[in-house]
Amino acid sequence: MVLCFGIGYREMRLPNLLEHQSAREAQQQSAAWVPLIGKRCHRDTRRFLCSLFAPVCLPEVPTPVSPCRNLCVAVRDACAPVMSAFGFPWPEMFNCSRFTDGPELCIPGEIDPLRAPTTLAPTGSEICEACSADGDGEREILQEFCTAQFVVRLRVGSCSVIGSDLRVFPEGRSRVLRQQDPQAALELRVLWLPQALHCSCPALDGPLTSTYIILGHTHSGRMQIHRILRWTRDEKTLKKLIRTLLKTQC
Repeated sequence: MVLCFGIGYREMRLPNLLEHQSAREAQQQSAAWVPLIGKRCHRDTRRFLCSLFAPVCLPEVPTPVSPCRNLCVAVRDACAPVMSAFGFPWPEMFNCSRFTDGPELCIPGEIDPLRAPTTLAPTGSEICEACSADGDGEREILQEFCTAQFVVRLRVGSCSVIGSDLRVFPEGRSRVLRQQDPQAALELRVLWLPQALHCSCPALDGPLTSTYIILGHTHSGRMQIHRILRWTRDEKTLKKLIRTLLKTQC
């Protein structure tokens, strides 16, 4: 399970606290929450989510161990505004009132609840270097077109995290706008955004329903994203940009 990889234990209890009956169901449902980890809104976000999707299995405890209420409240207060900014409310299934604040066994936060809350997004490192806010990357695309080893127009089907890197899976037919070596076969099966867990990528936030223009380089056999732009303007303007790129003499 990508969300909880390396969390510190190897066995989870099913059904989990969200009533998922199988590991496959829990894995599929948890994938939607991986991007929230990248927002770094709270240090304990992963701990809280994994206590729900993949509660630790303790042989001496017959039921799943829930998160403590103060852990839920701390993560909710830090991350709900971030989610709201992208149009996603804090879900009812994460209602903190359902979790214990008494003497029962529960998963505490790593942060002392008596200390001031901490936000972990350092100034200047919030947005990944390769990512542009919607509509802000057209100039960069034009400037960096000739230095890229490949430039493609595509749609994104899904994303997943491996370690600290983000895998981006294209969907449908992609259009190659530039290829440094015309003789080499360009297989657009997966693109990589390195170190994506340590920053956010506005272009890949929210539903993946847009057209993307991606510039990249091949490194150690991986097609790595150097610049990604989510196109939010009209199709006519996009076609004009593509014509300009195709006419560029490199």
